[in-house]
Amino acid sequence: MRNCKSRNFAPLLLALLVTILLFVANIFFGSVDIPFADVCDILSGGEPRHESWRLILLQSRLPQAVVALLGGMSLSAAGLMLQTLFNNPLAGPEVFGINSGAGLGVAVVMLLMQGTFVAGSMTVGGYMAVLAGAFLGAILTIGVILLFSTLLRGNIFLLIAGMSLSYLASSVISLLNYFSTAEGVHSYLIWGMGNFGGVSLQQLPLFATFSVVALVLSLMMMKPLNALLLGNSYAANLGVRTKRVRALLLLLTGLLAAVVTAYCGPITFVGLAVPHVARMLHRTNNHRILLPMAIILGGATTLLCNIICQLPGESGLVPLGAVTPLLGAPVILYVVLKNRGV
Repeated sequence: MRNCKSRNFAPLLLALLVTILLFVANIFFGSVDIPFADVCDILSGGEPRHESWRLILLQSRLPQAVVALLGGMSLSAAGLMLQTLFNNPLAGPEVFGINSGAGLGVAVVMLLMQGTFVAGSMTVGGYMAVLAGAFLGAILTIGVILLFSTLLRGNIFLLIAGMSLSYLASSVISLLNYFSTAEGVHSYLIWGMGNFGGVSLQQLPLFATFSVVALVLSLMMMKPLNALLLGNSYAANLGVRTKRVRALLLLLTGLLAAVVTAYCGPITFVGLAVPHVARMLHRTNNHRILLPMAIILGGATTLLCNIICQLPGESGLVPLGAVTPLLGAPVILYVVLKNRGV
């Protein structure tokens, strides 16, 4: 029993150590070269040789590292719960149209409302308008999915409905791009590339609160998730209210993905691929082990992606949307080939 527990916790502790190292690397390394000693001085409250270094470190790198960490954790937790809920290895936040719904909200704000979001007597412009549009678009998509969950009995039909919503949102976005100005299309394209650096230090507490609360609620769903592995009938016999659990899981996964997409833009493949890496490392479907592992690996993955985005240095940044598929797509191809006979 002790050896079994050691085998379960060793990969988890190793992943946690790697995540901590990557978080530290995100603070010490970036597009601007700041000496190691000066970084330590700034973090310990000392005076830097250049005041701009303090601003870069505390106003940019630190919030960006926290956002990358929590964003990856949220997307990975959402992906694992959706894959368990639908018993489908290719289920993920992007499949259910949450990314597309958020993208449609942003497209409406940028391309149709000229960057200004109006709600009753309140008018919001700039970044907050984009954030509000993305969040509302994602939440509306979740609401439609929840409505379908009460009307459709089979999970496969709900999966098809989510994919249809994704295609519908993408079509409307294409039409809005076609009739928009060149400036609007360019702005939307930049948002669509994804970016962990869009959350300022002032906005960070709200983002962190949403993310941490949703992650804690996810960890509280481990027992129902394990019951769902046995099938809806067995889960019902164990006292699990499957309809209520399905609605709660959809709402929770939608909230996790919506918050990240609204603040950071659409980030693909993290929610799809990371849960499979967690399964490969542990070779178990027990969510008491698998869910914490997926959450930690998700944070490590996005922290690594954020470092890769900084590699060009002062000459520019690699778009996040170009990095995550490079890491996630090979994992999905492996899963497809592994399950080709199923």
